[in-house]
Amino acid sequence: MNNKEFIAELSERMGYTAKDTQHLVNNIINAMGDAFQEDNAVLVPNFGIFEAKKKLERIIVNPATQQRMLVPPKLVLNFKPNQTWKDKLKGGSK
Repeated sequence: MNNKEFIAELSERMGYTAKDTQHLVNNIINAMGDAFQEDNAVLVPNFGIFEAKKKLERIIVNPATQQRMLVPPKLVLNFKPNQTWKDKLKGGSK
């Protein structure tokens, strides 16, 4: 499902126009981004939790040349689904 299809489905379910729904989704994503910047997790009830985790600086080795390289620290986005969704996906339920 791409963005256009998602907005169309969501606007139909909510009864808003596609433009209003797109604006709402953009505001939600911006608010989540702000929370990640402040090192806060975002819990979506009955869905899961999104959080930005810090990966430490590390050294990797290129297997072809055996050259060692330093990988700088970075933030990565992590998602942990709710147990209900885990069970649904594991069981193959739709």
